[in-house]
Amino acid sequence: MDNHYKTSQGLHLNYSLIKDIIEENSKILDLGCGDGYLLKLLKETKNVRGNGIEIKQEEVIKCLEKGISVIQGNIDEGLKQFSDNSYDYVILNQTLQSTNKPDYVLEEMLRVGKKCIVSFPNFAYWRVRFYYFFTGNMPKSKVLPFEWYNTPNIHLLTIKDFFEFASKHNIKIIDGIYTTKATKRTSVQYSLFANFFAEESIFVISK
Repeated sequence: MDNHYKTSQGLHLNYSLIKDIIEENSKILDLGCGDGYLLKLLKETKNVRGNGIEIKQEEVIKCLEKGISVIQGNIDEGLKQFSDNSYDYVILNQTLQSTNKPDYVLEEMLRVGKKCIVSFPNFAYWRVRFYYFFTGNMPKSKVLPFEWYNTPNIHLLTIKDFFEFASKHNIKIIDGIYTTKATKRTSVQYSLFANFFAEESIFVISK
């Protein structure tokens, strides 16, 4: 199975890598679940019980067509309808950088989920740095396909930024997965240069 799938939002997501993290029969909450493909994959391969939250009505309809339980809502407003530790995993896949209040969203995820999975494009990736340096323009790639005026990415971050945030807020990083076009998994302990060489990252975190 290919590690990347293209969704209706045009983002390439590491679905199979996330699938490998999730334990069978887990209870899952997928934030910004899009068209529900990831939840559908997890239901079919890991027998999870899952719910999604998605703000776009057209994506909610696609979830319902797939038989996915979904709530239309804005995750920037929090997860007040969910009790503490009510899910085994809360997933935020390629959405952190497009939230208005990423610190609050992460806080709510860690309250609701026993473990959380967070993925985002690494804006310190060497090709991004070179793109800035040689062109002077905002970078574009398969991972970042947008123009500056229509990008959903409003809080750009790097792997180094995330480690510093986790340390400051007493968040435990259980594992880190760093990917490029040739997907490669590297553990946190041996990723001294991930901030430079990784195009995307996936973190498993907890309180």
